[in-house]
Amino acid sequence: MRLKRLGSLHQSRLSFMRILLRRLARENWTFSCREFDIDANGVGHAVYSAEGPERTYSLVAFAHDLPDEMRSDRVIAEAWDATFCLFDGIPSGADIERLSRNVPLQEAGRISEAELSLSRANRSVRLWSHVVDALAAGEQPDIEKVKAVGYLMRTTAVYGSGKFGAADREMIAGRPEMRAPFQAEMLSVFMTRTFVRDLVQHMARTKGGARTAALDPAIAQSLGIGNSTGLGMAPFIVNHPVLFNNWIAAREEAIARVRSVATATAEERSMFLSILERSGMSVADWHSSHPIQQARLVELRQDLATLMAFVTEADLTDDQPWNRLINWAETALTEEGQELLASLILEPYSGLVDGLADEMADNDASVFSIDGAMTVGEVCRLIDASFGWALDVDWSAPGSIARAWYVSAEKLEPRLGERFEEPIAAYEQPLAPARDAAAAHAALSGFAPDTPISEFLRLHPEHRHTVRRAQISRIAPYGEIRDNTISADVLPIDMLRAKLSFFGATHFDPRSDRWVRICMYAGAPYPEDLMADNADFWGYPALPS
Repeated sequence: MRLKRLGSLHQSRLSFMRILLRRLARENWTFSCREFDIDANGVGHAVYSAEGPERTYSLVAFAHDLPDEMRSDRVIAEAWDATFCLFDGIPSGADIERLSRNVPLQEAGRISEAELSLSRANRSVRLWSHVVDALAAGEQPDIEKVKAVGYLMRTTAVYGSGKFGAADREMIAGRPEMRAPFQAEMLSVFMTRTFVRDLVQHMARTKGGARTAALDPAIAQSLGIGNSTGLGMAPFIVNHPVLFNNWIAAREEAIARVRSVATATAEERSMFLSILERSGMSVADWHSSHPIQQARLVELRQDLATLMAFVTEADLTDDQPWNRLINWAETALTEEGQELLASLILEPYSGLVDGLADEMADNDASVFSIDGAMTVGEVCRLIDASFGWALDVDWSAPGSIARAWYVSAEKLEPRLGERFEEPIAAYEQPLAPARDAAAAHAALSGFAPDTPISEFLRLHPEHRHTVRRAQISRIAPYGEIRDNTISADVLPIDMLRAKLSFFGATHFDPRSDRWVRICMYAGAPYPEDLMADNADFWGYPALPS
């Protein structure tokens, strides 16, 4: 649970996009475009529906003619190239009229419990016009330009779980297709990708008329949906310890199950080696302009070369081969390579791994109450277990508390500021659990071990959140980051990547230590092509024929 390792996680069988597409294919969901009312200026709306065994969900998309100077990925932006919501069912004309007055406004509007998510996206300045112009001229876009960007639009927010009037998570948590985390949001993005493909084709046809070329399906499949993610996502894993614990615990359980496999079959070995080779191709195409990620990519490519050379000679048959491979990697590979390998060994074992997806949600954390009868001694033991390392930190040293998390009134999103250079301490958010745990532990030392914790909290209510987290750790051993989130050298992108890896994101490209661009669903089949045999391994490039 150290930040550098969390910042080295990769997508896996338990990533939410893959969980969703496996279910959609397994249950034979059908997709249709019910409306596509977009004019020659690219303005209008469209409705796409996904129909499953019990329910139908619809993406309602609004396309806008946005001047270049208004295009911004910031939360405080007021206009976007496209805005969306995921509707619970099939929207009526009245629903679309209501949504047309609110969805384009995003935060300034309001949606209802009939909507499960709210999102928006902007065109790629580098790629959109090129693809439109090429198709309109009867040609295909330059494949190198397509590979360099990877998406035609990128989302700047995908809101759900009660935001701005949308349905609360508890309203859909019992539905089988929504049981795993973020399934509504992942479905929204999957359908958004289809709309973006159709919209770029429509705009090319409007410009080129009869000579317009149809976008090559292979190029279309290589394109995903981009995403710009900043500090707003970083506090999530601190503020949701039980949920984050469930993600990590499921992954750790999956790894443990595979490591315990006594004998690997020829088919399992062959699948692993194939996926390893395909993963190498993906890493070769992974580029970044940020020095931190550039250095990690150099190490990862070296790791892959080392790993491929090792497995060529290694026996992957008997004597718990995957456990031996992981043990070897602990000294032979960097953390980035170790975590990639941990994801790769899961691939041949759908029967051992996939069922864990239903254990990754958290539907009860909001009702957790402090046990006031627990003794001071027991709370101290719990703090020791989660934050024993933090008790040795000098929390008076400037480097240990150099940063402070706060919410910017101007930008309307979390920020990480310099505590001793900006007047922000009074606005600090409780996102330094290690520091707070050390302070609570020191305060607890003045009370007898058998004192009820309620008596301590009556005198020291400022430590309620730490006591609550300590008690939560009994059911969430992976709920706490074992690192200082306000130190001078903290890298928030490690928190971003940890969460995004569980979404299923690939090709992380930090633009600073505080925000990152990613791609979602690149290589995935489109709804009309989705079937069981292509629903799972699309994140790995196909091997040459």
